[in-house]
Amino acid sequence: MKFISLNCNGIRSSLEKGLADYIRNTKPDFICFQETKANQDQVPSTLWEEGGYTPVFHSAEKKGYSGVAVLYKKPPEKS
Repeated sequence: MKFISLNCNGIRSSLEKGLADYIRNTKPDFICFQETKANQDQVPSTLWEEGGYTPVFHSAEKKGYSGVAVLYKKPPEKS
């Protein structure tokens, strides 16, 4: 399995800088984003739909501040 953990300091800004291409090229199974600074509805769904990912976002109460997201292809199995 391939994991990526990325402090994107704003996921929308990272998308403008080529994040989607990076994901397409590396084909990770799990992607963990820190500092997304956006809610799920502020991020183009093509980011996860194209690769067959399921998204989970958790944003801070204060808009444009903090936030994390996980994209995964298959849910983690219990061990």
